[in-house]
Amino acid sequence: MFAPTHPDAFPPHTAASRVALCDTTLRDGEQTAGVAFSLPEKKAIARALDRAGVAEIEVGIAAMGFDEVAEIREVMAELTQAVPVVWCRLRMHDLDMAGKTGARRIHFAVPTSDRQLQGKLKADRDWALRETAALVFCAVDRGFEVSVGAEDASRADPDFLVRLAEVAAAAGAMRFRIADTLGILDPMATYRLVAELGSRTDLPLEIHAHNDFGMATANTMMAAFAGARHLSVTVNGLGERAGNAALEEVGAALEAGGIATGLDLRALPALSQIVATASGRALHVSKPITGAMVFAHEAGIHVDAILKQADTYEDPRCAPARFGRERQFVIGKHSGTAGLRVALAAAGLPATEEIALRLKPLLREHAVRAKRPATGDDLAEMISRLARPILVSCREGGLA
Repeated sequence: MFAPTHPDAFPPHTAASRVALCDTTLRDGEQTAGVAFSLPEKKAIARALDRAGVAEIEVGIAAMGFDEVAEIREVMAELTQAVPVVWCRLRMHDLDMAGKTGARRIHFAVPTSDRQLQGKLKADRDWALRETAALVFCAVDRGFEVSVGAEDASRADPDFLVRLAEVAAAAGAMRFRIADTLGILDPMATYRLVAELGSRTDLPLEIHAHNDFGMATANTMMAAFAGARHLSVTVNGLGERAGNAALEEVGAALEAGGIATGLDLRALPALSQIVATASGRALHVSKPITGAMVFAHEAGIHVDAILKQADTYEDPRCAPARFGRERQFVIGKHSGTAGLRVALAAAGLPATEEIALRLKPLLREHAVRAKRPATGDDLAEMISRLARPILVSCREGGLA
């Protein structure tokens, strides 16, 4: 989109020391196919997001009807710190309905690619500019703070994006969102797009990245490095199709790099679980930051080194305690004697080097058969199996 493409040609690093996370779990997250939150679930998610320190929360789409408006009002009542935002299409009806929620901040989504303008609205760029100017001006006149989002910005003409941002700013908008609606950007393209737009508009920029190629978190990070001060995310990466940038991944990675997000990292596991339960989408055990097994170690070389010095295979920036979690040593096919002896001792079983060595063949057999780590009970059963040949031998020799 923007040439040149070589990384050396990027503008200087402009990442801020602090960014704001704008969570859209209750809006874009609920647009995940098959996901629908009850009102109690929405309120629980809102409270958890608020406790976690999220700056803004898209609380819903008021244009869905008066029942939705009533639920938005109840969700907003749960918030003590986060700013609620109501999402709107570029329609006066949506603005009118948003006004009934009591929210003071709204977001207008504006289709910006010719494919979307013509394909779904039978409209052109001039129409988008006129409607944006009129609706933003009207909303600001009614006392709203307004952000404008360029839907499908990754397939739009960059000059048109700049023109739309200029029109939005002139009408009183406070921010301009760049939406990679189809998730087609890569990290380098994201950096170039955000950096170029940032050099051509005075409006603060926000990135809204989808995950169709598995790059939403990376693209969001690169947008921050390029100067975006506002980052749209969802808990667990929920969202249409492959989802959005995951709040817990983006927040943890930025904090690790010294960029403040306002998040309480220790609140992320509970938040993640609340959303997983409400959405009916169980977390993969290897989900970064919040998965059940992401701080688990099995390989003998790793476990032995960690027992000697934790930072051999753990960086303090992503250590389990940083997220209110604990390191786990699991026992499986690749366990070494050091880790196995620790597990045996923890289970109150004999933990000599000899026993650990003799258990390893049984442990490998168990791992292949059971497809799970060995528990203390499993280890006790293996030790009993080791003792059986001795007893049999004693009986055959007449010693029993």
